[in-house]
Formats: sequence, structure tokens, C-alpha cells
Amino acid sequence: MSGNNLFIDTNIVIYFLSGDDTLTELLEGKSIFISVITKLELLSYGELSSRDQQRLEKFLDECSIVDLNTNVQQTAVNIRKKYKLKLPDSIIVASAQYVDLPLISADKSLRSIQEGSIIYYEKK
Repeated sequence: MSGNNLFIDTNIVIYFLSGDDTLTELLEGKSIFISVITKLELLSYGELSSRDQQRLEKFLDECSIVDLNTNVQQTAVNIRKKYKLKLPDSIIVASAQYVDLPLISADKSLRSIQEGSIIYYEKK
């Protein structure tokens, strides 16, 4: 991986916050990067207890958020056109590429992407 920096997808954040032991070990002591799309997806999830909401907000405060700048936008458009992905997935992939970090994801729809580096996680 890229030293202490990791870029993670929305599903990885959810698994981590749900107590996935493998991810807890993997992410411990690392600088976590996420897309602004991941932040929005997580914050808009409607079924969080107040405790889970506080835990999520604390986690997000510790993450580096990659905003939707011009470079990310253009890369996302190209990825979406080439691989026929959903727009949010394209933006997340483009964001990871923008900061030159591998993306850790459990999203099977990303398996066809050849650009950048994607590490697929299978929840046990």
C-alpha cells in the first residue's frame, strides 16, 4: 500500500464502523482519505442512532476529504463513459486516482476498471 495513507470506499467505512476486525486492524494508525461523495452518502443515511451518528462524525473529522475539483470531475466523466459505472462510483474512483492512492472497496462493479489501483475487500 502507499505507506500510511489509504483511500476507502463508502462500503469500507460502513464495515469498519460496524466493527469489522480485519478493517479495524488495517485502518488503525493510518491516514484515511475519502471522496466527498462518500461523506455525503454516509451523512445522508437515515437510520443512524444518535450514538452511531456521533461515531460517524468523529470518524469523518479524522478523514481527509477529496472535494469535487475540475480534475476529479473530468476523470469521473471519462471513467463513467468507459466503464458505464454509476456517477457516485466514478467520482470515488476518480478521487482516489487524483490523490494517487489505491482505493479499497467491496464494490464488485469496480472490478473492470484498469486505471489506478483498486484493492477489493471481501467481507467475511
